[in-house]
Formats: sequence, structure tokens, C-alpha cells
Amino acid sequence: MNNILALVAFAIFLGFLGILVLHVPRVDLIGVIVVTIVLAGWDLYQNLKGNRG
Repeated sequence: MNNILALVAFAIFLGFLGILVLHVPRVDLIGVIVVTIVLAGWDLYQNLKGNRG
């Protein structure tokens, strides 16, 4: 159940950032958003995989 909730939260997060990129299409903002998605995705991956370290 926690994994499903984490995936739903990540999808909502991606949706929010996608709307932000569509309404404010700036190169620097897109760069920051890409880094943010990569870091959040890595954290999600580690969480789903079960690594706690």
C-alpha cells in the first residue's frame, strides 16, 4: 500500500511540475525541474527497492 501511495504522490508531483513547465517555459526553470525530478525519482527508486542507508 505504501508503494502505491508513493507512486501516486510522484505522479501528482510530475503533473504539478509539468503544468509549471507549460505555463513558464524558461530554459533555466526546466533545468531545475529536470534535476528535481531526477533526485525525487532516485529517492522513490531507493524507497521502492527497500534500501535504507
